[in-house]
Amino acid sequence: MSEVATIPLNPTLGQRLANLDRGVRLRLALGVVLFVAIGIIGLVMGRQTEWRVLYANLADKDGGAVIAQLGTLNIPYKHSDGGGAILVPADRVHDVRLKMASLGLPKGSVNGFELLETNRFGMTQFQERLTFQRGLEGELTRSIQALSSVQNARVHLALPNQNGFFREQQKPSASVLLSLHSGHVLSRTQLAGIVHLVSSSVPEMTPAAVSVLDDSGKLLSTPADGSGFLASDAEQLQYVRLIEQEYTRRILDILEPVVGKQNVKAQVTAELDFSQTESTTESHKPNQSPDASTVRSQQMMESAGASGPTLPSGVPGAVSNQPVSAASAPINGPAQTLTANGQGQSALANGGKRESIINYEVDKTVKVVKGATGVIKRINAAVVINHATATDAKGKTSTVPLSDAQIEKMTALVRETVGFSKERGDSVNLLNAAFAPEKIDATTVPLLRQPEVQELIRSLAWPVGTLLFALLVVLGLIRPAIKSLNPTPVGTISSESLLTGNQVDALESEVPERPQLEAPAEEAQALLEVPKISESEKQLEEARKLTRDNPAAVANIIKAWMNGEAAPA
Repeated sequence: MSEVATIPLNPTLGQRLANLDRGVRLRLALGVVLFVAIGIIGLVMGRQTEWRVLYANLADKDGGAVIAQLGTLNIPYKHSDGGGAILVPADRVHDVRLKMASLGLPKGSVNGFELLETNRFGMTQFQERLTFQRGLEGELTRSIQALSSVQNARVHLALPNQNGFFREQQKPSASVLLSLHSGHVLSRTQLAGIVHLVSSSVPEMTPAAVSVLDDSGKLLSTPADGSGFLASDAEQLQYVRLIEQEYTRRILDILEPVVGKQNVKAQVTAELDFSQTESTTESHKPNQSPDASTVRSQQMMESAGASGPTLPSGVPGAVSNQPVSAASAPINGPAQTLTANGQGQSALANGGKRESIINYEVDKTVKVVKGATGVIKRINAAVVINHATATDAKGKTSTVPLSDAQIEKMTALVRETVGFSKERGDSVNLLNAAFAPEKIDATTVPLLRQPEVQELIRSLAWPVGTLLFALLVVLGLIRPAIKSLNPTPVGTISSESLLTGNQVDALESEVPERPQLEAPAEEAQALLEVPKISESEKQLEEARKLTRDNPAAVANIIKAWMNGEAAPA
């Protein structure tokens, strides 16, 4: 029995690549290289570190200390554009900040009471006082810089040396220089808070001894002469705006519940008097009666006239020998003299003289009046009210003007709200008119111009672009080359047929593609074409051929099958 050999017609991968055209091989190699490069780039970009700001706006000294510690801890870092910030990986920001804080970094350009921790042996009293003053200035600077509006601050303290031998001790004072963030302004309350913070931190320092300046040299605190907080024109204008806004809010609050929130507009103009006046008045009451007046001083002089010495008179006895008692005459009555017997006798009766001087207190009133600043001189209010909306029986909506009675009532409400004063010259004008309809801009922002969509596109641009490029490489370069590597159908050819004409038929079945050659004639093409048969049909045809060529061998095989024996080799 002849031996049947199964020979695969498919070549190996190396043979397939060798059988390809040179251009196909180049395209395949280029596609593979590009695909691998895209994979590597995608892997690198996917594992790229996301950086976050660790510290920003650090001083050079603090920045160098932080970078040195990062290098010691083997923590990767980099600088932002311009070196204004230090960046570290996003997943390690909080961990690094805690580690830096445990090391006391960043210390900041301002030193506080930690200066007292480095006192060296042998310091003089002056050096100790200076170190304490520097520490106190640093602590105050840190507290002021904690405000959201303050970008930078410097505090200068003048602390005189207190000496018990001086009768009048010099009081301490302070100066504060502020640098504000762009677009930020300190309110009057915040400024007063800074002044009281500094004055309360230093013993025996008054708020008037604290001066606050901005980086342009403008004095922000209240002057020490007590001229008031409305000294500058800008502050006066701000105060006027506050008054006008307050009156406008009052008008809207009283009219909006009546006509609707969008149906009333109001503007108030206030004229204020910021001048300071001081007047002194001295008044005297008219002359009053002696009983109603107050005696300040009184002087009385009397002299008695006599031709000779006065002889003793009266009844001899103890009474006449007693000394003369003091005069008890009334102040405004006639002068009286006492005789030896104690009886009163007018001095004028004996030719005497009397002079009386009485000084009364003068009634005087002194009145000093100082006018306040920011007094309202005049209020002008202008109010516009929209027409009322009416709906008829058919459901049609229209606008109708308000009646005169309604306008008069609303005008009275506005006058009461602003505190109308005719003597002051106030004016209130209320107008009823139809408001122009608001034009609603129906133009919508295109989808691609919306910020959130643009942000999403930017975030997906690299992954999607990489994927599309990879697909283009696969479909345009690799896939056509892989198709060229498809093997031809596998066939089994007997060892005996290799010596016959079947070998030629098998070789003729693989018709190469030759696009540059002319197509053969139809008869020749029909002869060259080999019909496609299945595997079972091939095996059946080989069995038939074996039966025709070697019928004795086939008979022996069938006989062995029938007897249950193994087939001969």
